[in-house]
Amino acid sequence: MNDGDVSRQIQQMVRFIRQEAEEKANEISISAEEEFNIEKLQLVEAEKKKIRQEYERKEKQVDVRKKIEYSMQLNASRIKVLQAQDDVVNSMKDAAAKELLNVSTHHHVYERLLKDLVLQSLLRLKEPAVLLRCRKEDKHLVESVLQSAKQEYAEKTGVHQPEIIVDDNVYLPSAPTHYDPHAFFCSGGVVLASRDGKIVFENSLDARLDVLFRKKLPEIRKRLVGQLAFEIVMVKVQEHNQTQLENMEWISFPLEIP
Repeated sequence: MNDGDVSRQIQQMVRFIRQEAEEKANEISISAEEEFNIEKLQLVEAEKKKIRQEYERKEKQVDVRKKIEYSMQLNASRIKVLQAQDDVVNSMKDAAAKELLNVSTHHHVYERLLKDLVLQSLLRLKEPAVLLRCRKEDKHLVESVLQSAKQEYAEKTGVHQPEIIVDDNVYLPSAPTHYDPHAFFCSGGVVLASRDGKIVFENSLDARLDVLFRKKLPEIRKRLVGQLAFEIVMVKVQEHNQTQLENMEWISFPLEIP
């Protein structure tokens, strides 16, 4: 084999080795690119998952914050409604208390009322002797009805007429005056107690008003809640009607509301 043949064989071997090397390098490059793409996809998906989790976490925080704010607003609204109810109830009671002051101005009616109050107190106490207190300005009216009240009590219970001692030292507060309208006062009525003072039956007009309001308070609150709901519905209806009127652009003439 001469030098030319040897040279050709060497060149063929070099070309073969080079071709194999290029093919191998190409395989390595393709494999590396595939692994890179897989790794990149995994990293992208992992970051997407983190972003989704962070978004869900923040979304939950926003929902919780909204629920807390809604609950706080709802509680504040309830407190305002309850406060408004209390204000209305107190104003009703104040108005009733002012009306009670006029009861004693009708002497014949008030005289019969005093007799009934004394009789009711005697029936409640059922004591043979009692101490009676009243307003100083009512003393003459009270004394004028004592006999009839004792007689009616004896007829109803079948016992002797009780002894009623009118307290001349301590009186119930008088009606308010223009000089001191905020002073403690009594609208009328009587207070009876046993001789030893252990049993007291307060039958003043103010005490009866307090008892009546405590008894009727659930019914009053129920009616107030119903009235409040009705007013809210009416406001919503008016808002809805107003929106409809604003949307009716084709109306060119003024609406007259009677």
